[in-house]
Amino acid sequence: MHAETLFPPAPVLRTAAPAAIEARHLTKRFDGLTVVSDMSLAVAQGEMVGLIGPNGAGKTTMFNLLAGSLKPSSGEIWIGGREVSGEPPERRIAHGVARTFQIPRPFSEMSVLENLLVGAQKQHGERLFANFLTPGLVRREEEAALEKALGLLEFVTLSRLAHEPARVLSGGQRKLLELARVLMADPQVILLDEPAAGVNPALLEVIIERVVALNAQGKSILLIEHNMDMVSRLCSRVVAMALGKPLAQGTPAEVASNPAVIEAYLGGGA
Repeated sequence: MHAETLFPPAPVLRTAAPAAIEARHLTKRFDGLTVVSDMSLAVAQGEMVGLIGPNGAGKTTMFNLLAGSLKPSSGEIWIGGREVSGEPPERRIAHGVARTFQIPRPFSEMSVLENLLVGAQKQHGERLFANFLTPGLVRREEEAALEKALGLLEFVTLSRLAHEPARVLSGGQRKLLELARVLMADPQVILLDEPAAGVNPALLEVIIERVVALNAQGKSILLIEHNMDMVSRLCSRVVAMALGKPLAQGTPAEVASNPAVIEAYLGGGA
C-alpha cells in the first residue's frame, strides 16, 4: 500500500485571526532523502497543540524548520500573519517564537542564574560603545534582566539553586531551567521538544503545571511528546505525523483511536 493511501494528508486548521505559527506544505530534503513531505499545521493564538508520531516521523525536523535552524526545501512558514520561511533563529525569536530541546545543554560551569541572564534580549550592554555612552541605560537594563531572571527562577521552582553551577541540576531541573531561559525572551509561541523525557514524576507535575500556567497567560504552545497521558492532559488538539507526512489530527482520543495512527506505531511507521 502506498504511503499516500495509508497516510492521507490532514487538513490545516484555519482561524479568523492569523495563526500564531503556521506551516504550509513544508518539505525538507537532505541529499535526496525526504524527511518532511508536504507537512502543514497551524497553532492558533493561545492554543496548545500536541505533535506526535513514532521515532523517525520527522517531528524534530519540523521543529527545526519552525524555529529557523533549518530552511525548508519548499513550503512556507508564517508567524502571526508574516512569512518568515527564510529567516534565521534570531529573527524567529524577535517575532516571538522560541524553542526548547529534548536534551537540554545548559552552560554547565555557569550558575543557574547566569544561564538565564544570557537569554536576555536586546541588551544595549552587548554593544561596545553603549557601555561608555549610555552607562545608565545599560545598568537599568541589567537590573531589569536580573529581576526578571529571579522571578522566572521562582516560577520554575529553582530559586534555591540560583547561585549553584548548572551542572548540579537533575534532568528534570535542566528542563525547567531551559524553559525559564526561553521565557527570558518573552515568546508568544513556545515549541516544547519532549519536556517529559527523562523527568521523574514529581518534577513532571511541576513542568505540567508551569506549561498550563503559560498557556493560561495566552501563550501558544506546540508540544512534541511521546507521553500520551501528558499530551491528553495538556492538549485540546493533536497532530500525528508518520514518514514525514501528516497522518491525522483531532482530539487526543480521536487521534489515539485512529487506525492509521495505530498502524504507524505498531506497524513500524518510523
